[in-house]
Amino acid sequence: MIKREDRRESRLVRHKRIRKKISGTPEKPRLSVYRSEKHIYAQIIDDVNGRTIVAASTVEKALREKLQKTWNIDAAKEVGKLVAERAIAKGIKDVVFDRGGFKYHGRVKALADAAREAGLKF
Repeated sequence: MIKREDRRESRLVRHKRIRKKISGTPEKPRLSVYRSEKHIYAQIIDDVNGRTIVAASTVEKALREKLQKTWNIDAAKEVGKLVAERAIAKGIKDVVFDRGGFKYHGRVKALADAAREAGLKF
């Protein structure tokens, strides 16, 4: 049986491998996704200046009141839509997608698709 620590460690190794290849610039920042068991988080980051420009997650009170569950695909879609709306309001349209070492499947894919539908390009 694979232990939880082993899964976390292998995800971090994958994430480091991804981060070697991609980084966010002020013109094209990085859309980073983190998925826990109960929540999903998305940030748009400028790696050159080391700043988070926009963030959204299911931990936010407004989203928690709107959603019945914070750990399903519908919640991920709402977070993707919200982060895209906030980014467009700040003038960001092009981003680089960072799946954070997670498989591009399920909640991560739903978040990415919702962000694309809301107007982000990646």
